Amino acid sequence: MNIHKLKFRLVFNRKRRLTTAGTALVQVEAYANRQKAYFSTHVYVRPGQWNAKRERVRNHPNAKLLNVMITDFMTQLERKEFELYQERGRVSPLELKKMFRRSNTLTFLAFAEMTLEKSALKESTKTNRRTTIHALQQFNRHIHFTDLDYDFLLRFEYYLRTQLCCSVNTIAKHMKHLRSFVNAAIRSGHLTVARDPFVSYRIRTKPCKHTFLTPDELHTLETLKLTGKDMYLQHALDAFLFCCYTGLRYSDFVNLTDANFQQIDGTTWLTLETIKTGTEVKLPLQLLFEGKSLTMLQRYKREHRNLFALENNSNINKKLIRIGTLAHIGKHFSFHSARHTHATLLLYKGISLTTVQKLLGHKHISTTQIYGNVMQETLVRDLKRCRKKR
Repeated sequence: MNIHKLKFRLVFNRKRRLTTAGTALVQVEAYANRQKAYFSTHVYVRPGQWNAKRERVRNHPNAKLLNVMITDFMTQLERKEFELYQERGRVSPLELKKMFRRSNTLTFLAFAEMTLEKSALKESTKTNRRTTIHALQQFNRHIHFTDLDYDFLLRFEYYLRTQLCCSVNTIAKHMKHLRSFVNAAIRSGHLTVARDPFVSYRIRTKPCKHTFLTPDELHTLETLKLTGKDMYLQHALDAFLFCCYTGLRYSDFVNLTDANFQQIDGTTWLTLETIKTGTEVKLPLQLLFEGKSLTMLQRYKREHRNLFALENNSNINKKLIRIGTLAHIGKHFSFHSARHTHATLLLYKGISLTTVQKLLGHKHISTTQIYGNVMQETLVRDLKRCRKKR
């Protein structure tokens, strides 16, 4: 028989026995069609602290808080009942107990961590998504599936903006990661489609401004002499310049070995499969930036040092801030700015967009097109070239 609305009531000390502290449990009884199921509210009080007629805690120092906890718990039960009815068209007390137990024994954060570890995502992607899990843990360490609603998203967004001082696009990144965890919960049956909090929520982004170095700024770094206590910055500077010449991401750079360098028709090529997208990239090093990357490789071999044995990206970026200060470059640039510099300067030199796309390993030309308008000098050069042709 289809059962629609369950009846709920609070029951105190159902088993007629007290704990050693003299307290008993308050439970919720769900009843329909001669079938009952009981749910623990995790609230224990003394017999004199329970008003059976009004179904409320009384004469307790935290009576107000405990009553709120009980009310919230019953609201969760009713919400779960409604979800099941929408999904199945029927619900019984035992079915509700089974589904409620399943969604409440496993927290959402535990589910997210477990799902991430079992996924086939690249390790770099997993590391990125763990930053969202960490932010969620800072926001609320005990997130249940029933907590996930539109209001939760708004409160988490506000926390990211005000407490963690995240930018609009960083907030968007966290929200996209959170949405992927929510979608996994829906696929696993911990949430229903009707309870998807992202149905009414819109993730907002704003256009990114890519930081790159101009030819003069790049030359300034190439001729920068590090002395004394600043000599420790040399490796970070060389690695950054190498990626300006090759356009490599940090993740690809630190995974390079001698096997990535091949001799083809008497010239040295750098070949690799990018970690982020799995795209095959082949770079003719002698034809890129006057072969400066080859000169650097030879220097490191003579010094018996490994150019690619670099410390973590965060520490390198801190060193680049110091390097920028020493070079009197009035802009903040990170290690990834080397990739932006590579693409922008190639386009400035007149290299076609499709060639730059191939060199960077972009799957879509639209990704490469963002570099076409970032440099004012490119616009001036193209206009002058057009005037000369006339």
